[in-house]
Amino acid sequence: MKKVGIVGAGLVGSLQAILMAKKGYQVSVFERRPDLRKAKLLAGKSINLALSDRGWKALELAGIAEDIRAISIPMYKRCMHALDGTLTYQPYGKEDQAIYSVSRGGLNQKLMNLADDFPSIDYNFNRKCDDIDLKTNTLTFTNSETNQKENHSFDKVFATDGAFSAVRMRMQKNTIFDYSQKYLDHGYKELVIPANADGTHQLDKNCLHIWPRGEFMMIALANLDGSFTCTLFFPMKGETSFDTLKTKEQVSDFFNLMFADAVSMMPTLIDDYFENPTSSLVMVRCDPWNYGDDVVLLGDSAHAIVPFYGQGMNCGFEDCTVFHEMHEEAKGNWDGLLGRFSDKRVPDGNAILDLALLNYVEMRDLTADPNFLLRKKIEAKFSNLYPNKWLPLYSQVTFSHIRYSEALANGKKQDQIMAKLMEMENIHEKWDAPEVMEKLNELVDQ
Repeated sequence: MKKVGIVGAGLVGSLQAILMAKKGYQVSVFERRPDLRKAKLLAGKSINLALSDRGWKALELAGIAEDIRAISIPMYKRCMHALDGTLTYQPYGKEDQAIYSVSRGGLNQKLMNLADDFPSIDYNFNRKCDDIDLKTNTLTFTNSETNQKENHSFDKVFATDGAFSAVRMRMQKNTIFDYSQKYLDHGYKELVIPANADGTHQLDKNCLHIWPRGEFMMIALANLDGSFTCTLFFPMKGETSFDTLKTKEQVSDFFNLMFADAVSMMPTLIDDYFENPTSSLVMVRCDPWNYGDDVVLLGDSAHAIVPFYGQGMNCGFEDCTVFHEMHEEAKGNWDGLLGRFSDKRVPDGNAILDLALLNYVEMRDLTADPNFLLRKKIEAKFSNLYPNKWLPLYSQVTFSHIRYSEALANGKKQDQIMAKLMEMENIHEKWDAPEVMEKLNELVDQ
């Protein structure tokens, strides 16, 4: 039986462990943190996740989709909170389509617990990966409990050790390897809207709530216990930034001015603001994702993504799906498999990075723009009339398995078409008239 080493027991590593065990491999998973299954999950450390079709497909492959559905909440639309408290709703897709709010820690615990059902999976915690010898597939770890070095050799190695991957760092030094890392000017901080006294949610739990404010925004996703995890995306430096909000009075004044309707629901706002960390947002691109036939990067170690399309986890899970399908196709023959996998996935990893950045501008700026909202309504109507001619970009990314690289190219074409359509006279008054749909049909067929 081939021995597989997985570096990192996060979401992607734990899912890949299950998929490899199902294929009959002996799997050892190494994680620098203590056993998350025994941890009390704390707020303030990670963004709630939005699980969508690509992620569900991978979970179905692993046979665990129903277990995860039990700890997730469907969100059928965005709810935009204007400065004056006015609410505007925008469906994500067709009536039954939703993205699902799920706690990162809760999902990670669930995946690890499900991995326990496989005797061929062995978890090793408190192991910090220091290096890998790419010639022998030997991983070096420091055991943080004993402070001893450990070496472990494997037939194949999957690196799912995140944006600052130790395995990727060795690949950067040892081979022809393109790599770039970029930090956003914006960071994020987690806050909370607690449940009502009776345990119910203070806001509609089946919406993703957005407070779009131009250069920054706040979002809120529901939790099973009736609370909402809020995330403030905010400039790190500048006139209005994490750098300048220093005192309780400044934070209070700022939130009362910008998020007045939320403040009344956030009794621990000031404490949360000062106690929870300010985290940075980093993007990573690299090529190739493999070293020969033996070592491959998956998830954030290959493509760290900013969270504005809700696709970081979904893309990482799709890495697992695509690898699974290619491994099946090759009937378990690894010759050239990892190289082909890398060639296929790198363009999609780059595309979702670009899409996520574009969606940040959309969420913080455009969701409050009447022209943008009108475009979305026209697109939705046209897509219902001609489903074979038009699938909105958001639906391509979130509710389909179209490759990210294809979705990005399609989105650019759709953008050009909609820009022409919006030039029609009195478009705001007659947007749903037959002549507008006919014009759009003409533009699509050109």
